[in-house]
Amino acid sequence: MMKKLGVQMFSNHIFRVFTCLIIFFSMIFFPFHLAAQQPNATVDHESGFYYTVQKNDTLWDLSQRFSDSAWLWPDLWKDNNQIMNPHRIYPGMRIRLYLQQGAEGYVDKTAARWPRSQRGSEPPAKLPYYYYSPIDSIGFISKPPVTPHGYIFKVKDDKGLISTGDLTYIMQQKDTPYALGGKYTVYRTLAPLTDKKTKARIGKQHYLTGVVEIINKEPRFAIAKVIRSFRAIRIDDLLMPYKKRDPKIILAASQPGLNGKILLTEEHDSIMATNTVAFINKGQKDGVEKGQSYNISYQPRGKIGQKRKQEILLTPMTYGSLLVLHTELTTSTVIITGSEKTVYPGATFSSPTE
Repeated sequence: MMKKLGVQMFSNHIFRVFTCLIIFFSMIFFPFHLAAQQPNATVDHESGFYYTVQKNDTLWDLSQRFSDSAWLWPDLWKDNNQIMNPHRIYPGMRIRLYLQQGAEGYVDKTAARWPRSQRGSEPPAKLPYYYYSPIDSIGFISKPPVTPHGYIFKVKDDKGLISTGDLTYIMQQKDTPYALGGKYTVYRTLAPLTDKKTKARIGKQHYLTGVVEIINKEPRFAIAKVIRSFRAIRIDDLLMPYKKRDPKIILAASQPGLNGKILLTEEHDSIMATNTVAFINKGQKDGVEKGQSYNISYQPRGKIGQKRKQEILLTPMTYGSLLVLHTELTTSTVIITGSEKTVYPGATFSSPTE
């Protein structure tokens, strides 16, 4: 009896040792599998300049078209891992264009010849585009603020943090009845923005926090489910009708002779870098359109004369680029597509030179 018990205890000990070894080696060789179980605190998104392959296209031709040198086609192939054979690309395939001298380098020569009177019609099929997957989450600055269709006054279970899947109670405006299944963008307006020099009012920033869908209606309120959460949603956040935006932004010729400045970033950061979303002080009335690109630059000064007392403006120096994602009447929302050095609020931008 004692012999059998000793054998069993020894077997249990071996089993525990074996189990510990399995767990130990699993943690060493499969850490990414374990990490995947943890909640992701960041939201991944896709962005970049792309082109959809058309019939008879080759990497040689595309390299000549977008970089003015057919001999750079190996770089185009290197930046697109999905292309197994560089001599075989097919219609419908999406190719990522590599960055070269700012975003304006991607505007096809046919885009520059595209008459502005035809901008409302279907664009040519071979125009390159910028793809920005979180396009629905970017806000804007508008001088007359959007008239809200209601606001969130309570969340089910009185949760402190409202996020995707939560049920919210919406107080509706009397003249804006809700419809079941209706979708609304959740937002809040921030303090009015004014020009530091002229003191003129620029507008209010509309900060988008999510999207809700109406699932129930009551006489004095409605119940909505949060179907998308861009940022932390709060009690008293406002609602406006949801309009889906196209993440595929066709690149367009920039407005010639335009100069302006970057007002601030969407998150009110003190500095900007590539992929930062910001606002500029030019909009639709200035000829700014979605898909246009502009140079971020500064204008150095120099002193001339024998005593170096006369100051003159030198040729502007370009150190970055931005792309227009959304336009309002007097302002636009942009993304920094490239920068050789830090960009600060108040930086100037201008139309790219030919």
